[in-house]
Amino acid sequence: MRRQIRGVVAAFTGALLLTMGITATGGQPAQADDNGVGLKPVLGWSSWSFVRRNPTAQTIEAQAKALKTSGLAKNGFVYANVDDFWYQCPGSQGPDVDQYGRWVTDPAKFPPRGGENGIQVVADYVHSLGLKFGLYVTPGISQQAVAQNTAIKGTAYHARDIATSTTENNYNCGGMVGIDYTKPGAQSFIDSWAGQFAGWGIDYLKIDGVGTPDQQDVQAWSDALKHTGRPIHLELSNNLDINNAATWAKLSNGWRTGGDIECYCGPDDSSYPLTTWASVASRFDQVAAWAPYGGPGGYNDYDSLEIGNGDHNGLTPDERRTQMSLWSLAASPLVLGTDLTHLDPADLALLKNTDVLAVDQDGIDAKRISSDPNSQVFAKTEPDGDVVVGLFNTGSAPREVATTAAALGLPATRDYALRELWNQQLTESAGRIAANVPPHGVVLYRVHPSRHTVAAAPDVSLALNWAPASSDSTTRTVTAVLSDNGSRPITDTGLTLTGPSGTKITTHSPTSARTIRGGHALKATYSVAIPPSAELFASSDFQGTAAYRFRSDGRTGLTAGDTITVNHQVTAPYRTFASTTASFSESGSRLGIRAQGADLYNGTNEYGTVYLPGAEHDGSVTTVKLDSQSNTSVWAKAGIMVRNDITQPDTSAGYLALVATPANGYLLDWDSDGDGKLDSQDSTGTAVYPSWLKLVRDGTTYSGYYSTDDATWNLVGTITVPTAAATQDVGLTQTSHASGTTGEADFDTFTTTP
Repeated sequence: MRRQIRGVVAAFTGALLLTMGITATGGQPAQADDNGVGLKPVLGWSSWSFVRRNPTAQTIEAQAKALKTSGLAKNGFVYANVDDFWYQCPGSQGPDVDQYGRWVTDPAKFPPRGGENGIQVVADYVHSLGLKFGLYVTPGISQQAVAQNTAIKGTAYHARDIATSTTENNYNCGGMVGIDYTKPGAQSFIDSWAGQFAGWGIDYLKIDGVGTPDQQDVQAWSDALKHTGRPIHLELSNNLDINNAATWAKLSNGWRTGGDIECYCGPDDSSYPLTTWASVASRFDQVAAWAPYGGPGGYNDYDSLEIGNGDHNGLTPDERRTQMSLWSLAASPLVLGTDLTHLDPADLALLKNTDVLAVDQDGIDAKRISSDPNSQVFAKTEPDGDVVVGLFNTGSAPREVATTAAALGLPATRDYALRELWNQQLTESAGRIAANVPPHGVVLYRVHPSRHTVAAAPDVSLALNWAPASSDSTTRTVTAVLSDNGSRPITDTGLTLTGPSGTKITTHSPTSARTIRGGHALKATYSVAIPPSAELFASSDFQGTAAYRFRSDGRTGLTAGDTITVNHQVTAPYRTFASTTASFSESGSRLGIRAQGADLYNGTNEYGTVYLPGAEHDGSVTTVKLDSQSNTSVWAKAGIMVRNDITQPDTSAGYLALVATPANGYLLDWDSDGDGKLDSQDSTGTAVYPSWLKLVRDGTTYSGYYSTDDATWNLVGTITVPTAAATQDVGLTQTSHASGTTGEADFDTFTTTP
């Protein structure tokens, strides 16, 4: 669980870590935690995504019972985990504590029974079902323990003997401070807490809010849990630093590689929809980067599996298969975030697919074989020599995704059997492995080399290959390619291409063939003339279709599509720059930016910008109308950016951004210490479209304003940026806040005073 917060991360004291025997190096991880659990990725359920802020004994027991009655437990989904909000939190002073400084269970949510704590009561029930029980904690010690100077159980020490003044992350309650682990009593405090949890019967502990400065906390909890004598899975959350992967692997059984999968975009704080495609798509790069670090004993955790509640998941059926396929290829924990008491039958069938679950439970991390803006290929080799490969279409139209047996590391042989694990269809390939994959979908093959031609239909696919062209060109050339990737021929083949009304399509080669031999293709070339448009980004959807026959069967159809977007060149005096995938357009007084980007905050500076070099100075007033933001997350940012050098995304000082976000209002972010990273924030209001933004500079002081009518201006914040140069670059910026997803922001009337 994580809620978006902003603030300066506490300083990391390397020397102190060394005293604990912890190093902060990257590379191949040390041997995984040897606490006797975590040999395979965890399967189970967690309360955060759906239950969220209101866990109760009744709710948790109902979800645990549903794990059993749905049959999911028989498939290995055996953990029922309580996330945040199980303890009493009176306010910012931190969680309530007992006489030994440990959090107090909220008795209204988890009533005690006899001499049993309310959490223990629920744990007992979960265990009675043959399941395992998990709980949640955050690093540090409650400020209430410090204020009361509570005793540390079994010692002569007290809370003030071990507490620091450093704030620790507790995303919702707050009020946690650091522990100085060089002080006597520090480890004993954690030992006492771990002993209490073990006495309650927990089998899984999630430590949330973990960052690089918390490695000592992780070490302490790892040691303490082992000393309880009870096997307890230790999971770390969230967005952990890959440079410290060896430490996470040495001390824990799993670690979150990124932020929350939840979109937090439901109306009136509803949990639904649970997530979005953008959240899932952002994991492709994480899986590729973290692949070397997972394995038996400790696994890369890509967050909750949001499958089970049909449309409430926030994902299409194809997107659900994509999430489960990617997580399984990555050997990630499969911890459901859905409401198990209202399971969608089709989703339940996906979750019970034993072939796909076996891909996850093999404990092998897949490697990325290839990627482009519209596709990803991940694969791993099984112990028997077979390869499981996921062909992912990340684009918005059906398309061919392809690889080869050689690229997958398979030996050269006569033929290859392709078993699609979602629908069990068997085809054969002579070496090229391809499929037509639906938008945001996946084809998941298990590939087996064969010394004989496989008795199955050939693998056949259709691609649209566009010739290179400038992004503002309205004349394009495309070749439709129908490929027989197998050893057996197909017959009675034909191709067609269609486009939007007003588009002229001319055919330049034959579009049919009586026979296509195995390993060959029919190729038809077309020229396309797209009508001119004044839109900033004019999109035209094209669809290729193919038909063929195998043996005496009826004709089989395939579809492939593409969206061609035509923009307009950005002209002087404007310049463009991108630190992520981006494109730009100018039409009259309007400017547009289509950009990806994980974020624009802290160490992440991924943005596209249209800017004016050196135009910001003392006395400048910069204004712009923000017409729209589209295809973005709730934290996507679009607005005005100022930097000493806008083309130096990771280092340039004098940095600030006045932006709108679709669901988190208007923000004024700035770099308070001159290291080229936004680390401070003022926020206000609720963004509407259109909005107007205004930034006023007075020396090194900046005031940001927004308006919803271009008449009444509302202050977002006034800040000082001491590292601002006398003249700075000023521009418009966009980041989608979702790696791999392209968001769009359209602006009008961008002006700055001379």
